[in-house]
Amino acid sequence: MCGIVGAVAGRDVLPILIEGLQRLEYRGYDSAGVALLAADGHVRRLRTVGKVARLKEALADAPAAGQLGIAHTRWATHGVPSERNAHPHVSRDGIAIVHNGIIENHEELRDALLAQGYAFSSETDTEVIAHRIHFHYAAQGDLFAAVQATVHELHGAYALAVISEHDPDLVVVARIGCPVVIGRGEDENFVASDVSALLPVTRRFQFLEEGDVAAIRREGVRIVDQAGHAVERPQRDSELSADAVEKGDYAHYMLKEIHEQPRAIAQTLEERVAGGKLLEAAFGPAAADMLRRADAVQIVACGTSWHAGSVARYWIEQICRLPCWVDIASEFRYRNPVVPKNTLFVSISQSGETADTLAALRQAKQSGYLSTLSICNVPESSLVRESALVMLTRAGPEIGVASTKAFTTQLAALGMLVIALGKLHGMDRATERELVGLLLETPRLVEQTLALDAEVKALAEQFADKQHALFLGRGALAPVAMEGALKLKEISYIHAEAYPAGELKHGPLALVDADMPVIAVAPNNDLLEKLKSNLQEVRARGGELYVFADPESGFHASDGVHVITMPRHVHPFQAPIVYTVPLQLLAYHVATMRGTDVDQPRNLAKSVTVE
Repeated sequence: MCGIVGAVAGRDVLPILIEGLQRLEYRGYDSAGVALLAADGHVRRLRTVGKVARLKEALADAPAAGQLGIAHTRWATHGVPSERNAHPHVSRDGIAIVHNGIIENHEELRDALLAQGYAFSSETDTEVIAHRIHFHYAAQGDLFAAVQATVHELHGAYALAVISEHDPDLVVVARIGCPVVIGRGEDENFVASDVSALLPVTRRFQFLEEGDVAAIRREGVRIVDQAGHAVERPQRDSELSADAVEKGDYAHYMLKEIHEQPRAIAQTLEERVAGGKLLEAAFGPAAADMLRRADAVQIVACGTSWHAGSVARYWIEQICRLPCWVDIASEFRYRNPVVPKNTLFVSISQSGETADTLAALRQAKQSGYLSTLSICNVPESSLVRESALVMLTRAGPEIGVASTKAFTTQLAALGMLVIALGKLHGMDRATERELVGLLLETPRLVEQTLALDAEVKALAEQFADKQHALFLGRGALAPVAMEGALKLKEISYIHAEAYPAGELKHGPLALVDADMPVIAVAPNNDLLEKLKSNLQEVRARGGELYVFADPESGFHASDGVHVITMPRHVHPFQAPIVYTVPLQLLAYHVATMRGTDVDQPRNLAKSVTVE
């Protein structure tokens, strides 16, 4: 979502701030801005609507420099995208602030500040924080204390970075519900909302915990917890390299990440399986006991991660013979669920900072679940730190807003969870060996499937002028159809829906005509004949069919039926991962033909850190 970068150094920090913002562009945003403490001792602020490139152009026309500064990319929540609503926001006495998150009691605080004579120039909740910090600063004369006093008044989620012209060597940061990372340097220090923003200047990081407030100066960092007690947060060396978030020879990050999937899946499986066995300790030292005691599984996630969880439900029930429920996190939080005894709570998130999923996890820890397990791509994330058991997906940085390799690596991780649960609930050794072997084979199958790229691109030409599409699948492939529809709508802006194919005659069939393409995924499994019958219903209504079919499925191209044959037959346990790939390629090529912004689609953000 929004992005924060800050720095205090003995050199000009503007280039560091701008490069940091560019490295956060993948998160999605509508405006950008920077505030520097200039040589004359005053805060210099510049804000623009649009991409960071616009901000760079504005800075070229009005050069600026400073050894202390903060910068921000904004994704609008309060107030339309505009320069006056863009961050940083400034209060009296040169106090400047950038903010991620949402303050729920901002109207109450605004009314109090108006009564005290403060004037507002924006519609944002952030400007309320800036003035509130000034209010306390005027009484105490200490920026750190003023931020501490202010955050105790805030209800909601926030990550803050604050500077003042009265303290030219200080950045104050604070967090609740939104990530903040401190980058450590030699006689200089940095702050950001994501490690990737700071990789060009440091690989040593500290991660603030919930409620922490930190004073960042050139010579060091001081951190206090929510109770005001001094604390030490461990320093960690990041394994990411500065070029891990570059596009290389690919036209878009999304295309690069689609093609990275064989390696990402293989990395997710590495060291977790050996000798045809799954090492359940990969989920944590206490995993074997917890998984053995689990009599049911509750999965909670959002968006693409929810689709992954929905696939896993089929696996868990069919292979492990355990009941499984899958909920969208934003709904689960308010459902007040009944928790059966010995239910394992599983949360899935690419970023590990998804606000609704985090809130669901925190609620689950108070609701009587057996234990909590997170499946996540970011080892330093809040979700990982707050879960009892963890399975990291090792997808590497995913920059494109539309998730690709995060989804398939989540499926690989969930596949390992299924094997772990199964073997601890009576699965025989031969079945474990078979399923492990099938997982280990998936990187090669995905590599073979990527060879369909040119064929899928040719097919995409028939979609470029469409306004609607319908995706169909059955069984564990129904969530894959949903993921395919999501990818198409996210980046091409074509309205797309997905249904289990058996639901056609219960409503969606009314939409089918020659102008609405119907895309089906058709592995050769025990539901194939039923799927064929469903697709005949489409042809009988004049609908155009586009089928990704198993070579042994018996599908043949004919008038109104377009078939892309998959490279080889795959086992039902592998099919959800493998059949996802051509749907990703289809969405990508349709979007490029329509000229949309593939990596940063409108109105969307990579990491949804507010409710």
